[in-house]
Amino acid sequence: MGAEDRYISDSGEVSLVQAFTVEHHEIDAGIERYLADTDADPVRRAEPLLSGMKALRRHIYLEEEIVFPHLQQGTLMMPLMVMRKEHGQLWQRIDALVDTLQNSSGEPTQVEEICTEILQLLDRHNQKEEPIIYPHMDADLTADEQDKVRDLLAGGTMPEGWICEALR
Repeated sequence: MGAEDRYISDSGEVSLVQAFTVEHHEIDAGIERYLADTDADPVRRAEPLLSGMKALRRHIYLEEEIVFPHLQQGTLMMPLMVMRKEHGQLWQRIDALVDTLQNSSGEPTQVEEICTEILQLLDRHNQKEEPIIYPHMDADLTADEQDKVRDLLAGGTMPEGWICEALR
């Protein structure tokens, strides 16, 4: 049995732990592609970055609106509170990044600094979230709840105007 096989359920579906962890890596990769890209066209260079930020916002939405409410609140109350607070910090940095990219006078170094900040925030956040919160997704969510999350991961969108709990 390979390392990835342990995340596949009896029905052959990828576990939520694996799906969310893979999405973490894909989001990081979008930011890293931007930082490594030397394309002179700022619009083309920003495409994977903006795509990554859109995915990160949707990822936060899925966690806060679908996953977190269904997890056992007792033992996870404090970790979930920390996750929501960090989502707020990430959301603010995403807003700053998008504003800077949309501002025609936005300096590339400023965008790169914000990208680096987001990567650092994500690294600290994911180091806590993946081992503490994620194992509960497969264990605590019902099969129907897991299917709903998988459907949204496969192509769902978050509601227009939705913002994370920490900023409401």
